[in-house]
Amino acid sequence: MAKVWARIRETIERHGVAGLLSVVGAAGSVPRESGARIVLQPDGSFYGSIGGGRLEYEAIAAARVALKAGRGAAQLRDWPLGPNLGQCCGGLVKTLTETFDHRDLAVVCRLEAAEKTGAFVTSSRLDDDGRIARVLAPPRAAGNDGEPARRPSAKTSFEEHFGEVTTPVLLFGAGHVGRAVVLALAPLPFTVRWIDSRPDQFPQFVPQNVVTVCTDAADRELAEAPRDAFVVVMTHSHPLDFDITVAALRRTFDFVGLIGSETKRARFASFARQMGLAEVDIDRLVCPIGIAEIKGKEPPVIAAALTAQLLIVSEQVSMVQPSPAIQPA
Repeated sequence: MAKVWARIRETIERHGVAGLLSVVGAAGSVPRESGARIVLQPDGSFYGSIGGGRLEYEAIAAARVALKAGRGAAQLRDWPLGPNLGQCCGGLVKTLTETFDHRDLAVVCRLEAAEKTGAFVTSSRLDDDGRIARVLAPPRAAGNDGEPARRPSAKTSFEEHFGEVTTPVLLFGAGHVGRAVVLALAPLPFTVRWIDSRPDQFPQFVPQNVVTVCTDAADRELAEAPRDAFVVVMTHSHPLDFDITVAALRRTFDFVGLIGSETKRARFASFARQMGLAEVDIDRLVCPIGIAEIKGKEPPVIAAALTAQLLIVSEQVSMVQPSPAIQPA
């Protein structure tokens, strides 16, 4: 859940108290890994998930008891999935339950401000009142997940990772498919820079993870894009598609996709060779876009196929280039 501390702050302001249920340890086969969280409200509603099923049902019930008792000490608990809960995955999940009220708002607001900037790490420990005290900290070296193997103590600290690591996407083209792609990416870990030279093509409202850019300076957009950006090209003009795609392939983006058929790809390859693009770079082009098993041509279907493909590539990139900042503790 990307907005943990925002949800906690809103819940405290609205209801006076809030609860946080976190997975802080996982062994074996489990529904969710460390870092999954639920923010609880006193009226029984909640945000987020730690994997569903009997585990989530029982853990939420226990957290609600703690929340009803009011602001108190943190509670660490082990959940053997097989013997105790009858879940076939059979692993072990460790949860941490915390309660908050208006006395915590200053700290919650500081963490919410950090959350707005993206992923961040806290150094966490148990304070004298049995509550978790957190300070912002840089990530430790890779391989140190910082999980509290036992009940946290005042003498030991552990890392927690909050916020959302997103993949930047440069989407060229605000036509029907572009609109469908923007909607498909809205709830997912992507930030979209939506680019078109026609100001009347953008809708009045766009999702929070989207920035619209009206410009014909595609080269500048590509030059200023981060190295880990994905590039998707689907403008209203084939020559413009080709120019943008050639410029994108001259850089080493992890994904460059061009909407179109195999015939369009063949034409692009011929054009790219004339422009002096190396064969190895031409081979990196993804065209047609989307996972091959989805054949539909309707804009929402194309968007769904492309979104699935981007998620696959994003996971592959994260496995090849691991970062301690994105390993939840």
